Amino acid sequence: FSGPFTDVVTTNLKLRNPSDRKVCFKVKTTAPRRYCVRPNSGIIDPGSSVVVSVMLQPFDYDPNEKSKHKFMVQTTYAPPNITDMEAVWKEAKPDELMDSKLRCVFEMPNENDKLNDIDASKSAPVLNTSKQDGPMPKPHSVSLNDTETRKLVEECKRLQAEIMKLTDENRHLRDEGLRLRKVAHSDKSGSPTALALRDNGSNSLPSLLVVIAAIFIGFFLGKFIL
Repeated sequence: FSGPFTDVVTTNLKLRNPSDRKVCFKVKTTAPRRYCVRPNSGIIDPGSSVVVSVMLQPFDYDPNEKSKHKFMVQTTYAPPNITDMEAVWKEAKPDELMDSKLRCVFEMPNENDKLNDIDASKSAPVLNTSKQDGPMPKPHSVSLNDTETRKLVEECKRLQAEIMKLTDENRHLRDEGLRLRKVAHSDKSGSPTALALRDNGSNSLPSLLVVIAAIFIGFFLGKFIL
């Protein structure tokens, strides 16, 4: 196990079954409160292997204290039609059991490793900064904004031209309305035709103003909403 031991340290054991029969295994330790083993027992098929994770819990490491922690991997051939693992270990005879013992070794990183870790931690922000500063899609996004701006300016120019055209038409209609009102005033007979022409001339101006305002407001509202 490599320190520092201020956090959980995990070491993996790979168990392989080279035989042509199924094998039951069990992992034991002399310090069950200090380790978490997953899986701590199971069955290995012929020619297969399994990885066992041994997780050492955090503790205060003392380099002067010799480690007495040990692990034992115990195995036995699985009986046919196995259903109860506990019964297998209880009924197994001593000569049917095989075991391998492992002694735990704790190592702290030396000064060179610490310096390398410090250098790596210092260089990491530089690499991250270069990655953050380095992406070059900004010119692309700027060109897109310029394109949209040009389109908007052209659309505004087109609308201004239409507004000027409508203004001219409105002025023409307004002059026509004034002329019709003069005709209506000058017409002393008060005929229905004169009255109709006067009403038509007076009502045409507000209608055109409403149309122009609706077009202008609808366009800019649509742009801002999009």
